[in-house]
Amino acid sequence: MIARHVTVHGRVQGVFFRAETQRTAAGLNIGGWVRNLPDGTVEAQVEGTAENVDTMLKWLEHGPERASVTHLDIAEQTPSGATSFQVL
Repeated sequence: MIARHVTVHGRVQGVFFRAETQRTAAGLNIGGWVRNLPDGTVEAQVEGTAENVDTMLKWLEHGPERASVTHLDIAEQTPSGATSFQVL
């Protein structure tokens, strides 16, 4: 199991980014959370198998249809054992 902390930059609020992130994470068996930040970015913690986390990070690079992601800031984290994915 691996974990990553991600900050998603671009037009990522008001475009169903959190809900679609939760749906995508559930389909990949990813644990963690996602939330909006006051500066207009979206922050997420994702954890699971290396393959599934990699797939999730690739999805976060573009997000849902109405989003316009400019870049991601990704940092390694210690897995917390999360088994579900929440919108905070």
